Amino acid sequence: MKRLLFSFQGRLNRAPYWYVHLVIFLVEVAFLAALMIPAVLANDAGMLANSAVAANIVGALLFLPLFWISLAVTVKRCHDRDKSGWFIFIVLVPVIGAIWFLIEIGLLPGTRAPNRFGPDPLED
Repeated sequence: MKRLLFSFQGRLNRAPYWYVHLVIFLVEVAFLAALMIPAVLANDAGMLANSAVAANIVGALLFLPLFWISLAVTVKRCHDRDKSGWFIFIVLVPVIGAIWFLIEIGLLPGTRAPNRFGPDPLED
C-alpha cells in the first residue's frame, strides 16, 4: 500500500488509478459535508467562526497527503502508458490538454509488455 500511494516508481494500470481517485473524491466530499453541517446548524456566529477555523486546519492537513497520493498515482499511470511523469503538464494546454490527458491516462490501456518504467502490472 505504501508503494502504491507514495512512490513515484513503477507502473499502475487503470483500475487502481480510478479506485484511488474515487477514494480521494469521497474523502473530499465527506470533508465538505462535515464542513457544511455545522454551518447549516449553527445559530451562533461564534460557533460558526470556530467551525471555520477547525475546517481550515483539517483541510490544510488533508490537502498535502491527498495531493501527494494523487500525484504519485498519476505519475505511475503515465509510466504505464510509457510516458514520463512530466506528461501531466499537458493539462496546462487550454481545453485540448485536459481532454487529451483524460483519454490518454484515464481511458486507454497501458503498454502490454515491460517498458522503460518497469514490468507490466497486469502480468502475473
